[in-house]
Amino acid sequence: MSFQDTLDYMYNLLPMYQRVGKTAFKKDLTNTLKLCALLGHPQEKFKSIHVAGTNGKGSSAHMLASILQTAGYKTGLYTSPHLKSFTERIKIDGREVEESFVIEFIERLKHDIEEIQPSFFEITVAMAFDYFAGKQVDVAVIEVGLGGRFDSTNVIRPIISLITSIGLDHTDMLGETLPEIAFEKAGIIKDHVPVVISETQEEITDVFRAKAMEKKAPLYFADQEYQVNLTSCNAICQEFSISTTKEVAIFANTDLSGEYQLKNIPGVAKVVELMNKMKFPVDRQHFIDGMGHVVKNTGLLGRWQKLGEHPLTICDTVHNEAGVKYLVGQIEKMTFRDLFVIWGMVKEKDPEGIFRCLPKHAFYYFCEASVPRAMSAEKLMKFASESGMEGQVVRNVNDAIATARSRAKEDDLIIIGGSNFIIAEINDLKL
Repeated sequence: MSFQDTLDYMYNLLPMYQRVGKTAFKKDLTNTLKLCALLGHPQEKFKSIHVAGTNGKGSSAHMLASILQTAGYKTGLYTSPHLKSFTERIKIDGREVEESFVIEFIERLKHDIEEIQPSFFEITVAMAFDYFAGKQVDVAVIEVGLGGRFDSTNVIRPIISLITSIGLDHTDMLGETLPEIAFEKAGIIKDHVPVVISETQEEITDVFRAKAMEKKAPLYFADQEYQVNLTSCNAICQEFSISTTKEVAIFANTDLSGEYQLKNIPGVAKVVELMNKMKFPVDRQHFIDGMGHVVKNTGLLGRWQKLGEHPLTICDTVHNEAGVKYLVGQIEKMTFRDLFVIWGMVKEKDPEGIFRCLPKHAFYYFCEASVPRAMSAEKLMKFASESGMEGQVVRNVNDAIATARSRAKEDDLIIIGGSNFIIAEINDLKL
């Protein structure tokens, strides 16, 4: 099979959450365990860090991978979803898995795949673990796909677990309250394995404490130990200081723009501290250099990414209410004349809640991605009108960008967001 034939086989045969939604999500690890058994339990052949959360888990995973590879470790990175290419999901030291390996893996397991009938995500997780084991990585950073307790990645026994900010997302599958969602995320906490919580959220601290006590897992609330302050920020880089009560502040920068990234840094710093205690040396300069080149080292796309200037054009994969609040907070600190927002969402999101958070003084272009889960641009326009927002329907995101740029002046601001799928279809999205 060619690479495209292989992808078509995976997309057409295997249920894919990104395309069909919750019918592809299984509250069961059986298929992943079966696949891993067939592969000789590859998840047991490398050390790993497991990262869960609602917002910030992808960015935190990329930060950790960048720091670890800067420190000289052969570092695997598994994330989802991809934006441009399937191979983005599986990387070693920032290099994407070879297409030839994807083809060979599917051909090798084709009979077993058709017998077990795993989901797209289950087979992708098994593929990543097999790849990391075969390449003998020193450590792999594994991002949870959805939830935690029943996520396919939860067959690993990591050396450290990291849980980032919790918000109301995927409520149809994970629960309708923060404690219910936190319970699912806490499912990655393992017996005697240290767990780091990036951000203290009073409503759910007891959930993490209870699970950590049950598992006899050392528990750390990173933001209670590390203080991070923004020292300067622009559209492509931000400088920050990070300190503890015991240490002098470190001044560093990160090419991951967006002030919301500061929420992720304490958790990352605490994981690095714990790794040093586990004889995984990562010195201060590795931390500084790794944080300064996250995008360059890992190829991360779509996080407060600048697409152009005059007018300044920025895209972000923000897609839930908590994330939108961070986004709006960032916008409010910027200087510009008029604001244009290009927005698209998927059907299971709550447009009313999100529209309550979005700025009312902007002009909107509503679009829809080319996936079955996309919410229609007309429905978005209806919600917007009812919320007193001004805009129009331009279904294709690239057409919407062109329309906004034709109308905007040099000192205006264009923001694109609402869905990973919208960002993925931007033609200009590249490093």
